[in-house]
Amino acid sequence: MANDSSTGGFLPGTDVLALADDALDDLLQATVAGITGLDGSLVRPRWQPVVPKQPEPGIDWCAIGITQFSPMDYPSEVHDGTGDGSTTLTHWEEFTLLASLYGPHGNGNARRLRDGLYLTQNREAIAAQGIDLVSVDQILAVPDLVNEQWVKRYDVPIRMRASAVRLYPILNLLSADETIVTDNHP
Repeated sequence: MANDSSTGGFLPGTDVLALADDALDDLLQATVAGITGLDGSLVRPRWQPVVPKQPEPGIDWCAIGITQFSPMDYPSEVHDGTGDGSTTLTHWEEFTLLASLYGPHGNGNARRLRDGLYLTQNREAIAAQGIDLVSVDQILAVPDLVNEQWVKRYDVPIRMRASAVRLYPILNLLSADETIVTDNHP
């Protein structure tokens, strides 16, 4: 049986809205593919357990990965006094997604991604998961030398803000056998 506020001990939260790991990666991959028009198979996780063969220099593709999470202090805590009671904790954090666009149209795809992220309709899928755009930083040209051949690459740092909502079993206080003393006593 899991702990609640009446038992003492640690209270594990239940994720109500908190994407992480593969689910977050999948959402961001679909967003980048949809905005750039690249085939989903050509928008790849930056770090993979088994490194796939890099596409040929004449193919447009993208590598994505989250490089930083920055929590914002002081989450909100709201108690729901209905039923047995529970507390919802909402915590905001910012994260940086680095998208590296390769290929002969890498610069155009990087700019398409930057501009497309500012359209509300293009952010609907991430907004439904409690994520929104903070900013798109400058596009950097950082060509790679692969097999003694230069390959075009454009890095796009994208800052996003996400809310994580978790439910905790903090029960209502039903009664107490105590006396309350205030400073304003007669």
